Amino acid sequence: QLQLVESGGRLVQPGGSLRLSCAASGFTLDYYAIGWFRQAPGKEREAIACISSSGGSTKYVDSVKGRFAISRDNAKNTVYLQMDSLKPEDTAVYYCAADGSNVQRTQDICVTPAWAYDYWGQGTQVTVSS
Repeated sequence: QLQLVESGGRLVQPGGSLRLSCAASGFTLDYYAIGWFRQAPGKEREAIACISSSGGSTKYVDSVKGRFAISRDNAKNTVYLQMDSLKPEDTAVYYCAADGSNVQRTQDICVTPAWAYDYWGQGTQVTVSS
């Protein structure tokens, strides 16, 4: 069974840091671009970061640039999202997703539209509050 499992979400104070993990089981992430998305209560899901299958290409939404960093360890079949300088507006359920398309693999790119992603995790809650 192909699964993505997010972990690392918790309550943290403003200005704090968290590292989220996205672990795959049942398949190897080597050939997949990975995206991180989040959905806050009452808001639409938004893409916040993505990383190509090799790790050579990344993208970030403007609201997290300079604060969040996406990385991957293909040997551990895991992708990470390091989140620093957290703000209350970062509060959301965070999801990772895998894009197995030939385009991303051959061009070593990642894309942000959610429709491009084939597999999704169940999400992990991040709450930023004092």
